[in-house]
Amino acid sequence: MKRIPLCAAVLLLFSLLACKNKPAASSDKRPASASDTLSDDALMDTVQRRTFQYFWEGGEPYSGMARERYHIDNVYPAGGPEVVTSGGSGFGIMAILSGIDRGYVSRQEGLERMDKIVTFLEKADRFHGAYPHWWNGETGKVLPFGSKDNGGDLVETAFLMQGLLAVHQYYVNGTSDEKELAARIDKLWREVDWNFYRQNGQNVLYWHWSPTDGWAMNFPVHGYNECMIMYILAAASPTHGIPATVYNEGWAQNGQIVSPHTVEGIKLHLRYQGTEAGPLFWAQYSFLGMNPNGLQDKYCPSYFNEMRNLTLVNRAYCIRNPKHYTGFGPDCWGLTASYSVNGYAAHAPNEREDLGVISPTAALSSIVYTPEYSLQVMRHLYGMGEKVFGPYGFYDAFSETDNWYPKRYLAIDQGPIAVMIENYRSGLLWKLFMSHPDVQNGLNKLGFTYTK
Repeated sequence: MKRIPLCAAVLLLFSLLACKNKPAASSDKRPASASDTLSDDALMDTVQRRTFQYFWEGGEPYSGMARERYHIDNVYPAGGPEVVTSGGSGFGIMAILSGIDRGYVSRQEGLERMDKIVTFLEKADRFHGAYPHWWNGETGKVLPFGSKDNGGDLVETAFLMQGLLAVHQYYVNGTSDEKELAARIDKLWREVDWNFYRQNGQNVLYWHWSPTDGWAMNFPVHGYNECMIMYILAAASPTHGIPATVYNEGWAQNGQIVSPHTVEGIKLHLRYQGTEAGPLFWAQYSFLGMNPNGLQDKYCPSYFNEMRNLTLVNRAYCIRNPKHYTGFGPDCWGLTASYSVNGYAAHAPNEREDLGVISPTAALSSIVYTPEYSLQVMRHLYGMGEKVFGPYGFYDAFSETDNWYPKRYLAIDQGPIAVMIENYRSGLLWKLFMSHPDVQNGLNKLGFTYTK
């Protein structure tokens, strides 16, 4: 079925619906100068609610999944609004859970959306149980992410499963319909063949497999980066679980992941792939469900402290601002992968990868690590008004230096904002994910200690 392009009237309707049922304390009908009149909780609720709407009102209508991207100008250089994403949907269903729990939508409405998503996932293309990066949301057929990337993407699958396991725990002791949905999720979870992605039994996990090109992309995953959750879930699987040696030899490379060093005067304990300190999504994607508080293993004495320090490095670099970009400072920092002045880029705290672009998701999704500093950025950005804040929350990125303010969103950046605000406010997604017995078994298998 051919979709009629979204028009200005629909965008206006989305904006109005995003405000539905808001309490007076979190109203976003305000002049830009009113940002300092909101309490912290009202500000967080306003941002969380608007961002939730990306996945609720802005979700792809046939599948219920998260659109890979949404452009207010309706211009899509590569792939349009029919493209849905596995990893971004994993983050999105966690954002929807937070909205259900906060009453942004009713529990029944939330269950119906989750049923639609799971129904899509049961029928959509899979490859040895793993999902691709992209599908067509109307058909469930894989859309290639690259010339040889037309099959299973184990990292994106892990991001999706992290969300689904949280949904499972939300419904597993509920009504009969909720229990039935939880059982269907459990079946999808058990069907992911993590061991297949060891490529013939090697002690490392590979990112991709293609039905036409096999292992041609040749991407073994080593740490540290955003992929830690993939190894945790691979160990946790009750049907295709990897042995601990795959984590120790593949992810940690027999201890080579440990590399104490100092950046911006701040101590880091781990080796960051290709850089002294990575973009901030490395501190966020694995920890949307996995609680870093009290989490440690033999390679890292405190994952919370490590991720907090990575965040502080990012902030300190932006304050130092060695390239003298306009706007950078204590109330405007945050470098991570996002849209950029020249396409898409993984902005990071070094002069080579710093392009003068602030990505709101970077600081806002770090609120669990640096609440005071992240709220400072949130308040500042909210005060900037409509140039950076739209119907689905803060737009993906901007550059004051280049006077560049695109009104565009990416699912994988919006999701962590809503999820981490909720984790800071209540710990909801952490509690759900960490309560899953398989997750606990996986962490125990790999020698982690953690807060229960």
